[in-house]
Amino acid sequence: MIHIKTIKQMREKSKELNQNGHSIGFVATMGYLHEGHLQLVKNARKENDFVVVSIFVNPLQFNQTSDLTSYPRDLERDAKLLEAAGVDIVFHPDVEEMYPSQSIIQMSLLTRQNVLCGASRPGHFEGVLKVLSKLFLIIQPTKTYFGLKDAQQVAVVDALIKDLNFNITLVPVPTEREPDGLAMSSRNVRLSPAEREEAPNIYRALKAGQQYIQSNENWSRDQVIDHVKYALQKRISGEIDYVNCLTYPDLRPLIKESDSIIIAIAVHYKEARLIDNLILNQSGEEIYRGDE
Repeated sequence: MIHIKTIKQMREKSKELNQNGHSIGFVATMGYLHEGHLQLVKNARKENDFVVVSIFVNPLQFNQTSDLTSYPRDLERDAKLLEAAGVDIVFHPDVEEMYPSQSIIQMSLLTRQNVLCGASRPGHFEGVLKVLSKLFLIIQPTKTYFGLKDAQQVAVVDALIKDLNFNITLVPVPTEREPDGLAMSSRNVRLSPAEREEAPNIYRALKAGQQYIQSNENWSRDQVIDHVKYALQKRISGEIDYVNCLTYPDLRPLIKESDSIIIAIAVHYKEARLIDNLILNQSGEEIYRGDE
């Protein structure tokens, strides 16, 4: 496995691979990898000649300095996991390499970014758009793989690729879960034992919303939200950031006009903010479903 730290070297390697007709599968991460990341890598490994994984804790997508400084990092550990998973190249630039001077270009979307996490984390998706645009231009991948635990990010990346005509195929990958249903996340290590014990109730509340849709033909968006909130409030001590039900991937409230919908939750614990979601059709069946 090759380690690359500079944009120049990464560009040269990508150019060589593309000129030789090799496909490149790309997984963007912020490190401290878990099984969810490795599932993205596994998908990329099956479908491409070469796999590139980036590890970069992007400061532009953190709206709280404390969250940035406390984000877990362990490059040596991550490198061992990636090599064992068959990754060809790990690109891990430092902040000065990616942002050598103050940025004068700001990126945003007219839709999709100002609800859910975008509403509660101002500037987050502007940072995501900026770093992914740079990574896509540097790496020139054939396909890029994103986990649906952050379904809003997938929707934002979908818009970015289509609107800016990147010649990249976006591959959404179902959420990987712990045996008790908790969505895998690098932030799970920051939960206290008591918080970790109750955190699977986030997923159970989502399933309660799904069951409500399946058993009520004339369900409404507000009813689903209320039902999920009720199930959540009974079971967690964390602060509810949001519970919402929107179209997917457009993330609009007109859910009856959409083939697919998302029920999404975010919860703040003392040292971690957790997100989870289900993407369903109008009958309440999961559209993206991983192994549970």
